[in-house]
Amino acid sequence: MARSGTARRGLAAVPDPEPQVEFRTVHGYRRAFVRVGEGPVLLLLHGIGDSSRTWRDVVTALARDFTVIAPDLLGHGRSDKPRADYSVAAYANGMRDLLGVLGVERATVVGHSLGGGVAMQFAYQYPERVDRLVLVSTGGVARECNPALRLVSMPGADSLLALVRVPSARLAGRVGGEVLRRLNLDVGYDIDDLLRVFDALPDATARSAIVRTLRAVVDWRGQVVSMLDRCYLAQGMPTMVVWGRHDTIVPVSHADVLHAALPHSRLEIFEDSGHFPHHSEPARFVAAVREFIAATPPSSYDVDQWRRLLRRGRTAGVTEADGVLTAQALAGAHRTAT
Repeated sequence: MARSGTARRGLAAVPDPEPQVEFRTVHGYRRAFVRVGEGPVLLLLHGIGDSSRTWRDVVTALARDFTVIAPDLLGHGRSDKPRADYSVAAYANGMRDLLGVLGVERATVVGHSLGGGVAMQFAYQYPERVDRLVLVSTGGVARECNPALRLVSMPGADSLLALVRVPSARLAGRVGGEVLRRLNLDVGYDIDDLLRVFDALPDATARSAIVRTLRAVVDWRGQVVSMLDRCYLAQGMPTMVVWGRHDTIVPVSHADVLHAALPHSRLEIFEDSGHFPHHSEPARFVAAVREFIAATPPSSYDVDQWRRLLRRGRTAGVTEADGVLTAQALAGAHRTAT
């Protein structure tokens, strides 16, 4: 049964206070982030249109065991929103540089949605800096995604997003969201979070940054970025894939594809969640992250092994259909490789 986004499983009666925001200027742009706790570093990366606030339900609990760093990606939240490069690779570079400014050498990288794509790109570009990956309802797997994302990627999307800020449109969205919840449709799991993301786009500058980001990863046919052709490079990196069973933004079928592409990965399907499992089931999310880190040693980067994998390349025989590498083909390819 679809539940209101305010009904969070495992939350305390009184929410934890929001961590204090810090700022650093990198390449002339102000970057916002929160940093709490002590211990091994967790880098938490949010999704498109969101901010570090998306981790509020879990950050305090995680900070009991880890140093948690949760940035607002450039163009998002309280970070600057310049006319700049908002590609996944640029975001990965930005995370490298922010960690450099903070004196952090390595981290377990946790990425949600777009942040999952950035996490995978970061691991691809800087494998020596990644201990583990936790990919939450991640983008960057296969082409399919919610039609609304395709629509916003098209010309004129800035005007479309501006209409969402009109009070009557916001009221209609909330009324419609309540109807969807009562009908027990899957989108009811995420409607509060989606409305929250739209409400966080206060002006044309913020909307323009979000549209630029979306167009870097989505077009009218769906997602244009996939890491599947490079997943073989991550075979020695501990990875956990987390997905909500009722995700209407990025289908849960992508979890199976990604899990097959990373045959040593751990797969966690949250049965009572949509696109934001860390919101719907925060206690389970925290427990899963803790257990995963406790059970896996940090990745050990071997440059010679990396070069051997690159020279060998992706195993022949993997088929592609409509831009989606099937889980069966990927699993067979890895069996052949090993």
